[in-house]
Amino acid sequence: MSSYYEEKLAAERLKRCYDIAPPRVKQYLNAEIVHVLGSMKTGRTVLELGCGYGRVLVRLAEKAGSLVGIDISRVSLLLARRTMSAYPDCLLVQADAVRLPFQDRSFDLVACIQNGISAFHSDNRLLIGESVRVTKHGGKVLFSSYSDKFWNHRLEWFRLQAREGLLGEFDEEKAKNGVIECKDGFEATTVRPKDFLSLTAGLDAEVRLEEVDESSLFCEIVPRRSPAS
Repeated sequence: MSSYYEEKLAAERLKRCYDIAPPRVKQYLNAEIVHVLGSMKTGRTVLELGCGYGRVLVRLAEKAGSLVGIDISRVSLLLARRTMSAYPDCLLVQADAVRLPFQDRSFDLVACIQNGISAFHSDNRLLIGESVRVTKHGGKVLFSSYSDKFWNHRLEWFRLQAREGLLGEFDEEKAKNGVIECKDGFEATTVRPKDFLSLTAGLDAEVRLEEVDESSLFCEIVPRRSPAS
């Protein structure tokens, strides 16, 4: 699935997915960003996982002191550089989110929203663990997935993407229980509260779940301060 976002669903094609989003979906997308901005302190060091063409980065740049975005798609990062032209100090890195090229405790905030935890199709325990590793004690890690209350809006949006040829043919029979599939192999899943709690079990961190806008489920992870830190 990584090749899907590296090639087929990258750069301008990825941007088009957001351009055609219905009003309720655009409300959801904005509500996620507003929630992340509300979790940030001005001037802090921020990392976005799966930054794509810079849709979220350009908003985070309004408040971040130092900003880094990673993505596996080189073509998406090239478009992100143009999106972020007003913020030349934003660092864009082609990297895998489960093997981050950063030192321990480098960031005040690590964000992976818009169901990136599903889109990466990686080992989610490793993904979360790696995100916590690069977050400072007392900093925050934010992951989001979809709220079940948003299911019908989500289906409408994915159908639009398929009709535009941005995704493969939508498989209506398999669209259930939080899973969306297309006949070319694309799959989007949902991470629910019990899943986040299972994935974060054993971490030396405080974990909080919050529904936002009746569209997103956010998992906030705050690594605890050790006596030596």
